[in-house]
Amino acid sequence: MKYYHHYDLYCFFTATLTYDTLRFGEFEDFPETPEPVWILGKQFNKDEILSDITSRMWFTYRKNFQPIGGTGPTSDTGWGCMLRCGQMILAEALIRRHLGRDWRWVRGQRQREEYISILNAFIDKKDSYYSIHQIAQMGVGEGKSIGQWYGPNTVAQVLKKLAVFDKWSRLAVHVAMDNTVVIEEIMSISVNFSCIIRGACAEPEGPLEINGCLEGACALAEEALWKPLVLLIPLRLGLSDINEAYIETLKQCFMMPQSLGVIGGKPNSAHYFIGFVGEELIYLDPHTTQPAVELCESGQIQDDSYHCQHPPCRMHICELDPSIAAGFFCQTEDDFDDWCAHIRKLSTCRGGLPMFELVDSQPSHLINTEVLNLTPDFSDSDRLERFFDSEDEEFEILSL
Repeated sequence: MKYYHHYDLYCFFTATLTYDTLRFGEFEDFPETPEPVWILGKQFNKDEILSDITSRMWFTYRKNFQPIGGTGPTSDTGWGCMLRCGQMILAEALIRRHLGRDWRWVRGQRQREEYISILNAFIDKKDSYYSIHQIAQMGVGEGKSIGQWYGPNTVAQVLKKLAVFDKWSRLAVHVAMDNTVVIEEIMSISVNFSCIIRGACAEPEGPLEINGCLEGACALAEEALWKPLVLLIPLRLGLSDINEAYIETLKQCFMMPQSLGVIGGKPNSAHYFIGFVGEELIYLDPHTTQPAVELCESGQIQDDSYHCQHPPCRMHICELDPSIAAGFFCQTEDDFDDWCAHIRKLSTCRGGLPMFELVDSQPSHLINTEVLNLTPDFSDSDRLERFFDSEDEEFEILSL
């Protein structure tokens, strides 16, 4: 038990009693509504919602997995909800990368190899790229001991570090700080300048074919020039409660085709928000403890428990804790240009306050705190007073 603070122990038992007793209880059906339902950049009617949500990866608390670090916890119940939300937002990026937004999971159907590879990357074992083991141990470098609460920014930073080792997906993960997305920084990690310099992607003298397909060759050349981008933007949209001036802008983010959703939640309870209807947010809840899953001898995985097969959870948008991280995925440079156009258009519209700034190059007034090491030091009691307050010092407070 040495991995837990006293506050963590309290939350451990609270979370266990609150959620596990409701594991397979009745879930409220999705209501009839004239309001449009938006989920990760697509609009749906009621009949289509469950199929789409079931196809998202659902990562929850698990128990009886290998001890983290060899001697650490064998369950993340009570402390791992934000880590699981981080897994879900990154898994959505991998699905977009390898399977596409319109891919659907069907229970009992043999799955594509790409899907199996994605799921393997998150299985609860130490050598999976994005397992609870890897995230918890990488978090030590971010100042978080194993078994300690994470906030949205810490999860984003850890995922960025872990993605470097995923050579199959070849992602460029960028965490935009100070409420500012700098295009110059993104281009520096997403564009393969070495490929351009070598001339490897130069236009060939004759037509290039891959498996007899000219289009495939063009797509491969484009991919060589651009690394698919996962953009994570930690934000604080108020003090103790969300500033209502940001609500319409937040909704607009869920409507963008590049949307990966939002990780955040309520105090002591992290969720993965994937869309909205009216004034309610739609989310996947990690607060269910399930047994760890082992690989079959055939290499297949019993994957039913990794997909939410009941109507999604909902909560009023004003209940959202103001500390969040918004995610976006740009498969190509054209996708990124389109995303930039959406954001610039949003910044000129009335009715909402921009959640962050989009600029071409690093503003001179922004100071690199990593170089100057100016991050304030807070006591454990201060950091754990509220779930997300552990990272308040890393955000600039936005207000009207």
